[in-house]
Amino acid sequence: MKVAIFFGSKSDTEVMRGAANCLKEFGVEYKAFILSAHRVPEKLEETLKEIEKEGYEVIIAGAGLAAHLPGVIASQTILPVIGVPVKAAIEGLDALLSIVQMPKSIPVATVGINNSYNAGMLAVQMLSLKYPEIKEKLVDFRINMKKKFIEENGQGVEL
Repeated sequence: MKVAIFFGSKSDTEVMRGAANCLKEFGVEYKAFILSAHRVPEKLEETLKEIEKEGYEVIIAGAGLAAHLPGVIASQTILPVIGVPVKAAIEGLDALLSIVQMPKSIPVATVGINNSYNAGMLAVQMLSLKYPEIKEKLVDFRINMKKKFIEENGQGVEL
């Protein structure tokens, strides 16, 4: 089980680290690439072919501004693509709209602005359909999350 993480600029590294952290928590192998859909489209296409041959099953792609990277990737593979809008201009709304408004038949699942952790979580959920060990970890994660929330908040709060 492998997930590829793509983003178009070195400046997006911190935002995209959340996806890697989530995948690490669940023991999912991943590899990250900085490739631009506009500046190095040939290298992007070549890399997509390589990851398909290497058995990657989900792609997470972060992009800001015009945010074409997730859509370009989705147009070149049948692997599921999860888009992460990266905040750059107009609070990231430009990137969000660019990613979610894909043409019919070329979908990109999309998470919140700068929320690559949730992209990692969505990839884990997708993988849990195929891998029982991931499903078990995910169920345990949710149980522990709820337990921790109740412990921290269940007694009320003083305002």
